[in-house]
Amino acid sequence: MAAAALINVLLCAGGLFTILSTIGLVLYLVKFKHMIDITNNLPSPPYLPIVGHGHHFAGKPPHENMYTIYEFASKYGPTFKVWLGTELNIWTSDLKDVEVILGTTRFNDKAHEYDMLEPWLKEGLLTSRGRKWNSRRKVLTPAFHFKILESFIDVFEKESRTLVANLDKEYRMQTDKGFDLNDWVNLCTLDTICETAMGVSVNAQTNADSEYVRAVKTIAMVLHKRMFDILCRFELTYRFTRLAREEKKALAVLHGFTEKVIVQRREELLKVQEAGKLDAADKDTGSKRKMAFLDILLQSQVDGKPLTNMDIREEVDTFMFEGHDTTSSAVTFCFYNLANYPECQQKCFEEIVQVLGKDKSKPVTFEDLNNLHYLDLCIKETLRMFPSVPLLGRKVTEECEINGKIIPAGTNIGISPLQLGRLEELFPDPDTFKPERFEAGYSTEHLNPYAYIPFSAGPRNCIGQKFAVLEIKTILSNVLRHYSVEYVGPGEEEIHLIAELILRTKDPLMFKIKPRVYY
Repeated sequence: MAAAALINVLLCAGGLFTILSTIGLVLYLVKFKHMIDITNNLPSPPYLPIVGHGHHFAGKPPHENMYTIYEFASKYGPTFKVWLGTELNIWTSDLKDVEVILGTTRFNDKAHEYDMLEPWLKEGLLTSRGRKWNSRRKVLTPAFHFKILESFIDVFEKESRTLVANLDKEYRMQTDKGFDLNDWVNLCTLDTICETAMGVSVNAQTNADSEYVRAVKTIAMVLHKRMFDILCRFELTYRFTRLAREEKKALAVLHGFTEKVIVQRREELLKVQEAGKLDAADKDTGSKRKMAFLDILLQSQVDGKPLTNMDIREEVDTFMFEGHDTTSSAVTFCFYNLANYPECQQKCFEEIVQVLGKDKSKPVTFEDLNNLHYLDLCIKETLRMFPSVPLLGRKVTEECEINGKIIPAGTNIGISPLQLGRLEELFPDPDTFKPERFEAGYSTEHLNPYAYIPFSAGPRNCIGQKFAVLEIKTILSNVLRHYSVEYVGPGEEEIHLIAELILRTKDPLMFKIKPRVYY
């Protein structure tokens, strides 16, 4: 009797499994058959049931994933599809498609990868969508008025001077192997963004082991691993990992710090307003007093209502993320190019001396930075070759047509500024550093505006790009007027780029420095 009962139970369980499997298969076909059918005309590599193209990436180190995509592009054309499990991705380097995707508000929603930023940034400008994104963009645009940017130069100057002091210590200890310059640059940009965003300094350059700095490094590590670890890409499995626990602890530090500063600044502002010391002109532009990004948000309104502390934290944290690693990546790759092209580095130095003079203690000014034209060309050329944000992702929310191609709802669209910047047909001799290609009247004058997009393009372009360029110029000019920079390694063939949210190298770029001699 017991055996018969067990058999019945097993048969029932088997029948239930069969029913559930059948239901699952039907749902799969209903949901994905349409997507498969309408994208049949899009080229793609061979794929397998369920896993899609996942086997093309399985087992490969992170730095090879990008090259796999580029191999697909060379074989299957500028626009092709990639299935990762049940997730449909379309990659394009067709400028007509890029213009449609980035140039309108139809594709304003960010791709799945940006969901990994949600625990930290919530619904800040980078990740928000629809009406919220539109209203926030309008509120934040005045924060990057040139008068406010000009007031930030003092912070750029101060923190870059601290960087120079640290490099002086590094010079005295350096060996033939060189040192990782990005470590110091990264701390400099962290100090800079904290002070300009919140009006407080975390002193990262003098206390790199502080709780806040460790938390920032932890979040950077988490984002890196979540991009490539299959268990960490999906929230269902990620939440049970050690990495998720580390992220939770780091976020408690980051959010707690930001919230504390917001509360303090709000109380200070109320006291000033009550004392009648803040006039209308200050409220409108912030031009009469130095204001951090936070101060501007505290005085902003959406639909006639002030921003809540959570609203402000979202935008301050977003500013922190977008203005930290992105800038340090750009600065480090600038030094890499200038070190490998010493004639370009010499031209930068001569221009710096011409604009700033031989007195190395003279602080840079807003006007000085705007007069460093050749340095500006070097930055543009570096961002062509090594854009800080190598991949842009959009999510298709409704089935649509793009230049004759039907794109189903739920599709991720990938665009690579890194790939576009290395296309021979757009930039002849693309792997060679040629700052002159960005001179007025040169070949890029007639270039499609969507070919060079290190700061994205269209409605969702980078709101802080002028801020970033001014900071990069300040760091480069202050370091180059004190030191010549020499690249040590790894060799060009050994450099492996990792295209995640921020462009990185698999191994650190190593440099040596030598004090400048003025004659």
